[in-house]
Amino acid sequence: MVKSSLRIAVLECDEPIGRTKEKYGGYGNLFKELLENGAKRVAEQDDDVELGLDVTKYDVVKHEVYPDLDNIDAVLLTGSRYNSYDNDPWILKLVEFTKKVLAQQRVLLIGVCFGHQIVGRAMGVKVALSDRGWEVSVTPVQLTAKGKDLFKVEELAIHQMHRDIVYEFPEGVESLGHSPRCDVQGMYIKHRLVTVQGHPEFTGDIVAELLDSRHERGIFDDAMYEDGMKRVRKPHDGIAVGAAFIRFLLERYRSA
Repeated sequence: MVKSSLRIAVLECDEPIGRTKEKYGGYGNLFKELLENGAKRVAEQDDDVELGLDVTKYDVVKHEVYPDLDNIDAVLLTGSRYNSYDNDPWILKLVEFTKKVLAQQRVLLIGVCFGHQIVGRAMGVKVALSDRGWEVSVTPVQLTAKGKDLFKVEELAIHQMHRDIVYEFPEGVESLGHSPRCDVQGMYIKHRLVTVQGHPEFTGDIVAELLDSRHERGIFDDAMYEDGMKRVRKPHDGIAVGAAFIRFLLERYRSA
């Protein structure tokens, strides 16, 4: 029996808009729900797991507060509307903190969308605007053998909302998958880190609200908006990714 209580610090790199903010407050609560649902799936699939989660949230944009690594087991970096390659003071501070996490061996690292890109930047690879355009709504990701093993699906359907990408894999990183518009859809190092470019925490309602907002502001033209809305309610594997995050966190206990 694997018994564990995981202390996970969620670094909130942005805040939701509109109805999503009213429902969840902050992105930390969205990820708490994702991780809890992922833990339930892992427990359903494996009777040998007894797991508790202690999820804490840190606003790294407005308040620039960070956890003490001695008091946590993992750090999760959320998505954001901001550019991961910009040099705003809070972004530079986040990159330096991520390097600090990478420099030690105990605390594990999870990155999602912007967070995935920050991990790439902290590891020294190019992160920039994609020359292939936006990825939005539920999108199929072709998985590598490691991706299939980790996510427990043959092809990953996941919400996307990005135009920035990690251009290459850092040294020592395993690829988890790719799509036509993004070669680096996920990164993995056993007992160290896992990242995804997509948004496992998002739902159709959340993405529909983002599509509406960006269409109204002229960020998305009619064609992109309509294409995104056609796919926004498609089934997606968000909980499968949440379960993969939990399995990743448990790997160390299983091998101990």
